[in-house]
Parts: sequence; structure tokens; C-alpha cells
Amino acid sequence: MKLLVRLEEFGLFLFSIYLFFTLDYPWWFLPLLLLAPDLSMIGYLGGSRLGAILYNLIHFRALALLAYVAGLVFALPALSLAGVIMFAHSSLDRAFGYGLKYSDSFNNTHLGRIGVAAKEG
Repeated sequence: MKLLVRLEEFGLFLFSIYLFFTLDYPWWFLPLLLLAPDLSMIGYLGGSRLGAILYNLIHFRALALLAYVAGLVFALPALSLAGVIMFAHSSLDRAFGYGLKYSDSFNNTHLGRIGVAAKEG
């Protein structure tokens, strides 16, 4: 089942690449900005709770899709770009097994434990 979920997430990542190319930006913007949503981890400097809230907000795909569509509707291409980048990044994260964070630990995600925490059991 995990493999099926990861393949589905990778498919969503590929779809986000398609969405990106519907926008009028150079191709190299995608790889350049793909890791930008991880800057939300800076919230962890304020503690686990704040970190999880900020991280999850930026990695919440419904928000990414809302930004993408709002950018199209209101003719704000930068907002659509931000939405596509958030969607692509979050889908790729989940394809690799990284999920939304619980507030007790960065390593505790909705897809299971990651990193050293996963190896400890």
C-alpha cells in the first residue's frame, strides 16, 4: 500500500510539472524554487508547535491549489506560481514518505515517523 501511495504522490508531482508549464515562466524557475517551501522549517526556531503549524500551512496542498486557482482568476501569475511550487514540493515530499508534522516532533508525520525516530521503532 505504501508503494501505491508513493506512486500516486509522484503522479501528482508530475501533474504539477504540467501545471507549471501552463504558466509563462522559464523552465529553470521550477528546479530553482522547488525546495523553497522548506524555508517554512524556520518556524521550528519558535518551538515544535509553531514549527508544525507553519510547516503544515505551507505544505497543505489545498492551500497550494487555492493559490494556483486564485492566481489564474485574478490574473496574478506569481500567486499561481507559488501555488504550483507548493503543490509540487508537497507532492514530492509525500512521494518520499515525508508528511505533515505533528506538534510533538518534526520526525512525527501523518505518514509515520521519519529519520532516526523511524529506526528507533
